[in-house]
Amino acid sequence: MNDPEKQVLKALDTYKSAVLAKNAETFMHLYDTDVRVFDTWGVWSYEGAAAWRVAVEGWFSSLGTETVRVTFDDVKISGEPSFAAMTAVARYAAFSAAGEELRSMQNRITWVLKSRGHVLRVVHEHTSVPIGFEDTKAILNREGKA
Repeated sequence: MNDPEKQVLKALDTYKSAVLAKNAETFMHLYDTDVRVFDTWGVWSYEGAAAWRVAVEGWFSSLGTETVRVTFDDVKISGEPSFAAMTAVARYAAFSAAGEELRSMQNRITWVLKSRGHVLRVVHEHTSVPIGFEDTKAILNREGKA
């Protein structure tokens, strides 16, 4: 495994732990100041870290006493020292304060990362889910992989 792969895997671990802790500061350290985020929910795009931070803080504060555990499957990374790309399937599972799983969803996530000060930071994030042909509803879990 080369250094860009290690950096991206470390960033994924940071993402998971920051979401679990609802720590927006740590979460935002993954992103470049000029990041562009195409999120799955509600808004066409977030332009810049300041706009993305508002969305992230809103997400974390909306959880109340719930926590969210993120896992990544089918991670694929390609990179060089100053540039990398990552694709994966992310699962977001919400848990009650008592530890009971309340709900979950999966989506596809792509990161484009660029080196800033010898650290790869996300300059573009794209999350999506497929849309059903018959009902045009979002498909939030892969078949057989819920």
